Amino acid sequence: MLTYDVDIWSIRKRAGRPKPWELRWRVGERPHSRSFKLKPQADGRRAELMTALRDHQQFDEETGLPAGELMARTSPSWYDHVTEYVLMKWPRAAAKHRASIAESLAVVTPVLVTSKRGAPRALVLRTALYQWAFRAVRGPEGKWVSRHITEEPPAEIRAALEWIAARSIKVKDLEDPALLRPALEALSLRLDGGKAAENTARRKRMVLSSVLRYTVEEKGLLSANPLPRVDWTPSENDDEIDFRYVPGPKVARGLLGAVRDSGPRGEHLHAFFGCLYYAAMRPGEIVALKDSDCTLPPNSPDCVQDWGELLLGESRPEVGGGWTDEGTSYEKRGLKRRKRGATRTVPIPPVLVHLLREHIARFGTADDGRLFRAARGGRVASTEYCNIWESARKTVLTPREVESALAAVPYSLRHAGVSLWIKSGVDPAEVAARAGHSIAVLYRFYAKILKGGQQRSNNLIALALEEEDGES
Repeated sequence: MLTYDVDIWSIRKRAGRPKPWELRWRVGERPHSRSFKLKPQADGRRAELMTALRDHQQFDEETGLPAGELMARTSPSWYDHVTEYVLMKWPRAAAKHRASIAESLAVVTPVLVTSKRGAPRALVLRTALYQWAFRAVRGPEGKWVSRHITEEPPAEIRAALEWIAARSIKVKDLEDPALLRPALEALSLRLDGGKAAENTARRKRMVLSSVLRYTVEEKGLLSANPLPRVDWTPSENDDEIDFRYVPGPKVARGLLGAVRDSGPRGEHLHAFFGCLYYAAMRPGEIVALKDSDCTLPPNSPDCVQDWGELLLGESRPEVGGGWTDEGTSYEKRGLKRRKRGATRTVPIPPVLVHLLREHIARFGTADDGRLFRAARGGRVASTEYCNIWESARKTVLTPREVESALAAVPYSLRHAGVSLWIKSGVDPAEVAARAGHSIAVLYRFYAKILKGGQQRSNNLIALALEEEDGES
């Protein structure tokens, strides 16, 4: 029990004893004492206790120690502490968030060590932390435990975990905020040493901040969160999309045609890629798209130019079987950055209406109504549609363009779709709503195109002002 009820008495000498100089003090109802060979030693210890008392520290009644010393003595290592944090967060965290926590802590933990002597290779240590220490599985009694507790890892992974457990700093050492600087630097770098995207660094920093809040507020292992006290600014980085490599409408249509002509699986995924471009959907949203989500106009000559609408409410992003409760390679979740149960409507042009209607007529749907599925009925894997995309690139692009980053990944079609909307003069708020972005994210990633639209708006306003002057 901690208390401010403390008395520290004068040092007394007891002759004939190996340690004659005795320091005595009282904490609450319990007396404490400690003997020293030399008086300066006793004076020094008394001065430490008096300093703690003047600093308004509470003392522990059982041990007689100031709170700061007690914390230092009982402080867990950073490695043990964050392993506990992962297990605390795991049951309620989404699969993507579980992986994000593990990734962030696997970056931070290797630099929060007392010594780098005998360190394993960086990739081995990162793998040991990400895949074994910070990934949970069900133990024999049904509780979540670190994977390496129930499964025997390879020898080099086991050695890496033993090394980090022995070298990890104590949590109480982070009372010195300067120790966090290397961790923040590590968060801002990619594996190859280059600058990480601003969004990636920010996400990892949020994980670190959450761990430190837990450390202070729930565990009481630090007196205050040291992160705000670190004078550190991340390296400037530009999250804006490089539009040199975003395909224009002609190239996008050519790629969609090449997908269609690539064989049976290309024909099946033609409308999948159409959703990426014409509706700017995310791949996780497309693989969850069901027949019941599609409102298509009647299939008649009078409605050929009519628009349809998609109602999106589910996403199935790939994350890896080690992060989901069911062991699937994807998780079922709501829309990105939206409350569970929230929906988003996306008007779709006649060309996509035609693609979806043709797809449903030709391929039908899965038992649960999904439009796109793997050969055995499961989720379409990213490896499958990425392989088809790469084949389409080689068909449509020149050899030099194939070697470049032009339309390098299927997601480029989503960027192309959003860019087309902006260039067409659609209001940015409407673009953001259709794409499932916030306005802030839209302006960060599509700033150059939006600035071009501002000039067009300026011209319209100038024209209106000229007309107004003419009328007056």
